[in-house]
Amino acid sequence: MFYILVITGGQIKIILSTNIHKKLKIYTKNDANKKMERNNGADTRNRIELEERILDDLMADSPAMKKVLRIAMKIAPTSSTVLIGGESGTGKEFFARIIHRHSQCGGGHFVAVNCGAIPDTLFESELFGYKKGAFTGADRDKPGLVEEAHGGTLFLDEVGELSLPAQVKLLRFLQERMFRSVGDTALRPIDVRVIAATNKDLNKLMEKGEFREDLFFRLNVFHLHLPPLRERKETIPNLVSLFVHKYNQDFGKNVTRFSKTAESLISAYDYPGNIRELENIIEHAVVMAEGNEITERDLPESMFVNRLLLAGPDARTNAGAYSGDRIATLAEVEREHIKFVLTATNHNYTEAAKTLGISRSTLWRKIKEYNLEEH
Repeated sequence: MFYILVITGGQIKIILSTNIHKKLKIYTKNDANKKMERNNGADTRNRIELEERILDDLMADSPAMKKVLRIAMKIAPTSSTVLIGGESGTGKEFFARIIHRHSQCGGGHFVAVNCGAIPDTLFESELFGYKKGAFTGADRDKPGLVEEAHGGTLFLDEVGELSLPAQVKLLRFLQERMFRSVGDTALRPIDVRVIAATNKDLNKLMEKGEFREDLFFRLNVFHLHLPPLRERKETIPNLVSLFVHKYNQDFGKNVTRFSKTAESLISAYDYPGNIRELENIIEHAVVMAEGNEITERDLPESMFVNRLLLAGPDARTNAGAYSGDRIATLAEVEREHIKFVLTATNHNYTEAAKTLGISRSTLWRKIKEYNLEEH
């Protein structure tokens, strides 16, 4: 039995399930509270302990993710600054929210800032606000995101995208924990916890002179690295269950199981887009499913295209289809795709041919042509 915690719009839902093939049983926040009241009383500590157990189960048997969760829970009650690294789509904001929710400022606002989306000329006014008359069009006082996060957490996503001038302004704020709105003369103190995230290698950016060392050390008091989904595939079944339930609810569907081939394809895929891509795949599959079973035909074609064309010269996944930066030929791509489907279907030629959309005789001819016989 495993648990999944779903947090949407402040509502907590807990999903209990033995595996992705069985219909999910849903508990609302009230059900969870009633259970806690019966056992230990519905106080804050019990709620936190329950969430910790749920999150621990969500990590499945991934040592890397359990280590990340353990560290996150240790640093959450402090006010220390945290830097979260990892590829795009690995769940950096999700972990930032976990830290916020379990911190002393968990009752305050969680304000997320996409540093890569703010033009350099607007960074200061967006972050620190401005006074009326500070510039043309400033017809009223406007508080900034820092002030909005007072008493809570300021989450700086994609911090590696900041320009050097913006980095200087952020560094000054982190050093002094005070800010001055654009057009104001007074410095104001602020009580806010800062969590930053990046999908870039900041060490390499520092070597190139594109990221300030002093800012890095201000941000990197505690560091969490989220491994890509391909390195923690044991967590996929739990995540799939979560997304199936979510999109069943959203679209009024009743998907309860996967065909063996679809399950094999989902397990074998490397997910260059990480958790975000997995969620997109499950959303696509739930929508396309005719009944209560997801088959290989319900999976998006991008799964195969991404694996063969976007993974680049990764010998582990492409097994020689690429050499250096050389682009694979069509025959090489076809060979690797057939090989992938054969592996996913355990060399069941009927299932493989069905997945590929070709006849068994055509598949057999391709197997002989590309020397893919099972030895």
